[in-house]
Amino acid sequence: MRRPLPSLSLLLLLLSFNVIAIRRCLAGALDSNEASQQETVKFDTGGLSRASFPKDFVFGTATSAYQVEGMAHKDGRGPSIWDVFVKIPGIVANNATADVTVDQYHRYKGDVNIMEKLNFDAYRFSISWSRIFPNGTGKVNWKGVAYYNRLIDYMVKKGITPYANLYHYDLPLALEKRYNGLLSDKVVKDFADYADFCFKTFGDRVKNWMTFNEPRVIAALGYDNGFFAPGRCSKAYGNCTAGDSATEPYIAAHHLILSHAAAVQRYREKYQEKQKGRIGILLDFVWYEPLTRSKADNNAAQRARDFHVGWFIHPIVYGEYPRTMQEIVGARLPKFTKEEVKMVKGSMDFVGINQYTTYYMYDPHQAKPKQLGYQQDWNAGFAYAKKGLAIGPRAYSYWLYNVPWGMYKALMYIKEHYGNPTVILSENGMDDPGNVTFSKGLHDTTRINFYKGYLAQLKKAADDGANVIGYFAWSLLDNFEWRLGYTSRFGIVYVDFKTLKRYPKMSAHWFKQLLERSKK
Repeated sequence: MRRPLPSLSLLLLLLSFNVIAIRRCLAGALDSNEASQQETVKFDTGGLSRASFPKDFVFGTATSAYQVEGMAHKDGRGPSIWDVFVKIPGIVANNATADVTVDQYHRYKGDVNIMEKLNFDAYRFSISWSRIFPNGTGKVNWKGVAYYNRLIDYMVKKGITPYANLYHYDLPLALEKRYNGLLSDKVVKDFADYADFCFKTFGDRVKNWMTFNEPRVIAALGYDNGFFAPGRCSKAYGNCTAGDSATEPYIAAHHLILSHAAAVQRYREKYQEKQKGRIGILLDFVWYEPLTRSKADNNAAQRARDFHVGWFIHPIVYGEYPRTMQEIVGARLPKFTKEEVKMVKGSMDFVGINQYTTYYMYDPHQAKPKQLGYQQDWNAGFAYAKKGLAIGPRAYSYWLYNVPWGMYKALMYIKEHYGNPTVILSENGMDDPGNVTFSKGLHDTTRINFYKGYLAQLKKAADDGANVIGYFAWSLLDNFEWRLGYTSRFGIVYVDFKTLKRYPKMSAHWFKQLLERSKK
């Protein structure tokens, strides 16, 4: 005998146990006719709420232009180095491209509406340099400018604060061809000019600027092992046709730092007083924990921190590279002139920290390699388990382990070593496999537990004096995940990659509840 279906309210109450309820509730989660019924669902936030965090703490989501916009070859956008890189057979899983990705270019209003309905305060997006300047310099593509104006205007209309990042891996291809891109000091002025145009054009509404996202990743993966565009490295360390892992990562990083500082200088001299905004840089920071208590392992972990986050924040705070880098890299490490030191030192109003995971580090006790390279200069070994116990559960990505305590240690390290700067936790999240079923994709309790653990540790760091003022979940949407293409899903919103329809996951509703504003 067929049993009668329970009412929708009962299905909602059984949400944690019933996949049918999850699908009904979440697939149409933001429809107004179901909004009131949604209130009956209560998630475990681990005791966290808006009130748990400092006053005026900002919660947002993040994406990047190349990963979500689409329209890669339309409306006047020029190609970036990634547009060429992804076309190399075998580079991206299933030879996928970002030509369309999730089409935020046309669907931005719906995406901003989702942010608003989930109670987020802000959106960290990036501007595609080659959408504004197709050739990197010179002629402006006004269709690209119009798109960002539409996006920013709609965000402001919906009460979502724009956080604009000027560069997320996507150097205009024209500059790579013209002078080898980041390997030339010519990029410093060209980036500053591009930044200047953005400040002038969008700065009346954008008050939070970021110059570069993860410059360490750009330099290391682009020039040490060739894993990211432009795919340069020594033959010993990757499948590259050109490059020098011993020198090019340091040259590219040096020009990234100078480009950042030059853009900050422009902003401060020409726009900041009138526009009353702030500007910073986004740095990735894996926490490196010594594998044992030995002095050798502690030193290995410290070298890893210096070569990772110290590579960029140390010059910006202290005007020079970390001493460990100076001693190990020697003459291969570029030097700042006295004038450059003045420009670089103090060139941030805040620092964004992208924090995902933690590894154990140990001293490998090995002789110097015959072939020098950035990663070899660390002279540190990576471990992902200790005494047979994994450092944490692994997400879909091979590099991503769920280690919440690393968040606390990373934030306290920045506080204690770099003068307790204003920090925005600018990325944090985990991925599921791209082929996860629709039901499992929506029922992402593992992601909820990930966010719960990391936010608890962020709160602990704030309570212990770290000057953290915001948190951005990566990512709003499932999207094009670089070399993984569409085989990885980082979103709190599920995207059907065939129809591009959006479906908020359980984690999205978890955030909605966490971020409810108290009614006065």
